[in-house]
Amino acid sequence: MEKLRNQPTTMTKMDGAEGSAGQPGPAERSHRSSVSSVGARAADVLVYLADDTVVPLAVENLPSLSAHELHRTIREVLQLPDIALETFALWLVSPLLEVQLKPKHQPYKLGRQWPELLLRFTDAPFDDVATDEPSLQFRRNVFFPKRRELQIHDEEVLRLLYEEAKGNVLAARYPCDVEDCEALGALVCRVQFGPFQPGQPTACTLREQLDSFLPAHLCKRGHGLFAALRGRGAKAGPSEQGLLNAYRKVKEEASASEREASLRTHYHAYLTKCHELPYYGCAFFHGEVDKPAQGFLHRGRRKPVTIAISLEGVHVIDNREKHVLLGLRFQELSWDHTCPEEEEEPVLWLEFDGNSEGIPVNKLLKIYSKQAELMSSLIEYCIELNQASEPAVPQDSASGPASVPGSLPPPTQRPQLRRQGSVVCSRIQHLSTIDYVEEGEQIKPVKPKRSTSFFSRQLSLSQGSYTAVQPTESLEQS
Repeated sequence: MEKLRNQPTTMTKMDGAEGSAGQPGPAERSHRSSVSSVGARAADVLVYLADDTVVPLAVENLPSLSAHELHRTIREVLQLPDIALETFALWLVSPLLEVQLKPKHQPYKLGRQWPELLLRFTDAPFDDVATDEPSLQFRRNVFFPKRRELQIHDEEVLRLLYEEAKGNVLAARYPCDVEDCEALGALVCRVQFGPFQPGQPTACTLREQLDSFLPAHLCKRGHGLFAALRGRGAKAGPSEQGLLNAYRKVKEEASASEREASLRTHYHAYLTKCHELPYYGCAFFHGEVDKPAQGFLHRGRRKPVTIAISLEGVHVIDNREKHVLLGLRFQELSWDHTCPEEEEEPVLWLEFDGNSEGIPVNKLLKIYSKQAELMSSLIEYCIELNQASEPAVPQDSASGPASVPGSLPPPTQRPQLRRQGSVVCSRIQHLSTIDYVEEGEQIKPVKPKRSTSFFSRQLSLSQGSYTAVQPTESLEQS
């Protein structure tokens, strides 16, 4: 079973009580049951969609029911087109762990094995493991390519994808620059309020429900007397005013005579904007990285990070600052994972090109996580899927990533955010990495000559641009 992303938007449970509406965070979700009876015959199962809508299902022989069979039942109830089979997957979700199910998996049996999975892949205390319950969600398949998503025209499929993406943006699972948050929030306003009308909504109206349109960290207000006075009709703050200005600029279709008639266009616009984010559609994992040393007393400190893995590459995201620390396409990295003895921690290693004082070096990032094995397996599988979907390229024509059809989407398909200080830009200076070179059997750290990759696990050089820099006589170690 492959552990895949962590996401706060929609859930379903394997036991039977009702779930509350709303959008709980990963650590705040209420435990909702999904199975009212677990006999050999019929059982009522609740499946939660991306907008927290409950889909009740009466199924036979639940203990032996496969994810594929349950998926088909959901599609029939929702009357979704065939493309939904590839677009969505079933997930088992709890505040501690999230797993995308394979078609052959049996959700009920995996739910019974949940404590074992938590002990293996999380650091949760035993008391939390004992009380945690998984739930079922119908959400985006992490292996569904973004380019195919843009070809979907069914409004209900687009709506489900829109609701899931919106939940990730609002929960800051998809870090966005302020300008992008306002543009995305404006599209949410368009879906909720209809075409822009002067004076409706007002900035004050938006202020009251700002967290429905923008991530929480952009909606923070002061406390005390000033905040109270501000709430009594003070001028709009930058967040709501920027959102209002962006809402005013949302384009309308000339032929759209009704609000509902153009929602498909705006769902599509929201998803297209999200496609600019390199981690859209990723699976999310938890981990920690070393902080750069800041003096003798500050050594050995770590920061919590989220590792986002998709069909395109790997991104390491700072949980506190909501920005990217490192972003690598598969062509740009080598990787491996280590699972030491019990007293030590599993580690995912990422190796990539870098420089030390202008000299090319290999850089190693050490990510501590009990999910290292899962991340390594997912990276390997994503690379295999990419290579299987690409046409064969003659060896003599594979001179770089631009010469491999399908290896890099055209700029028109995936616009690059190049704002100075953008949250999607790597911040390697905030990471503690190991610089090294391999010379024979000896690994030499610190300002080394660059000669070879430490890891053998990497995308074939004929498929990408990750190449070892050969040492020259002029590159001497200090």
